[in-house]
Amino acid sequence: MPDSRAVETAPSGTSRTSRPHLAARLEDRFNRVLSSALGRRGWVPRVEPYTGYGSPDRVRILARALLAAPGTHADEAAERGPDAERRAVRGWRSFLTAQVPDVAVEVELGGRRFEVRSDRGGYVDAMLEVALEPGWHEARLALGGEVVVAPVLVVGPEQSTALVSDIDDTIMVTALPRPLLAAWNSLVLHQNARRVVPGMAGLYRRWQASHPGAPTFYLSTGAWNVAPMVGRFLRRHGYPVGPLLLTDWGPTNTGWFRSGQDHKLATLRRLIAEFPHVRWVLVGDDGQHDPQIYRTIAAEHPDRVELIAIRQLSPTEQMLAHGTPTPNEEERLDPADVARTVTGPDGNVLALRLIDAGLL
Repeated sequence: MPDSRAVETAPSGTSRTSRPHLAARLEDRFNRVLSSALGRRGWVPRVEPYTGYGSPDRVRILARALLAAPGTHADEAAERGPDAERRAVRGWRSFLTAQVPDVAVEVELGGRRFEVRSDRGGYVDAMLEVALEPGWHEARLALGGEVVVAPVLVVGPEQSTALVSDIDDTIMVTALPRPLLAAWNSLVLHQNARRVVPGMAGLYRRWQASHPGAPTFYLSTGAWNVAPMVGRFLRRHGYPVGPLLLTDWGPTNTGWFRSGQDHKLATLRRLIAEFPHVRWVLVGDDGQHDPQIYRTIAAEHPDRVELIAIRQLSPTEQMLAHGTPTPNEEERLDPADVARTVTGPDGNVLALRLIDAGLL
């Protein structure tokens, strides 16, 4: 029998209330119609696994239950397997999904079996009490007769530092958040056309080599729909493997839209609480709100933030991101107000700054 000791939480960027917002009810109605139509065509439930993480006695499992076309193997439904790199498609296809709400997903990990349920968006976000050694493990997730493997990173008590990295305009060039450009980059641009920020992959590899076993988390306001694409991008450009912490762009139980800033703040606070022995290096850019968010976290937890590294966008990139050639005044970072702060236009300059700070 599956173990019942699995604590399910609302996925980051969601909220559970007794009475869903009108937007959520409309989305649920649309999904029921879509799921019914696809079910008549033979589509079946599959699970898309995401990278989990945790401590030696408690891990967080992340996944999503979706409908897949008949005959689709679980690896294909999750955009994994040996042919995943060749299946890269235009971004809009990642958003053509039909979630499966309130369905049981069986998880096998550490010699134990658990049963968790998806929420109204099809998301699985569950904490499992299981004893595991530090390092990488594999959780087996079963739904609809198919089994997929989700990597799980267990951070040991000996780890004293970790890195959190933004994604958009920090490690890949996407020119967010201006609406038309965001739509073009997310929905139209071929996934293989996304450009890497010079030197960032090398910086992260050097940081990891200087801190063996230290985890790297990738935090973004991007939708979970693009997780497979982001994973391929990280592998293709040699970034360290690590959990993705994304959000859901759809309506919530409390409103039409989610707050990306709230998602980042809540996730950083959660990581700080989950790993009380870790000091954090926070890496972002000045094209959105990373300086403000990191400044807030450093002010709340001055003893837990080792360093803030901000990639400075070029005037052209700032124009694309803000419509102005320089960041807004409220987004400027005053190093005197926060933990040690370094800035630079790319990963190569930031690497020199981290060497000066004694972190490389």
